[in-house]
Amino acid sequence: MTPTLTPPPETVAFPGADERCDRCSAAAKLRVMIAGGGELVFCGHHANKYADKLVKIAVQVAVDPEFSWRGTELMAS
Repeated sequence: MTPTLTPPPETVAFPGADERCDRCSAAAKLRVMIAGGGELVFCGHHANKYADKLVKIAVQVAVDPEFSWRGTELMAS
């Protein structure tokens, strides 16, 4: 059997360098998968501004490794 480089379907990819925030078009730092397969992408400012609401609707999140998202703390509690 040949190994595959395709990530498992349950993983969420980090936002790419060319992706932009759904609110303001700044560089994306957070990707949120929501129930039903929808996806939201936010810059650091909007990701932290809406963190309390995002953790309630998120099925999965992917945070840029260089970004400190406030929602990480909220999800842990």
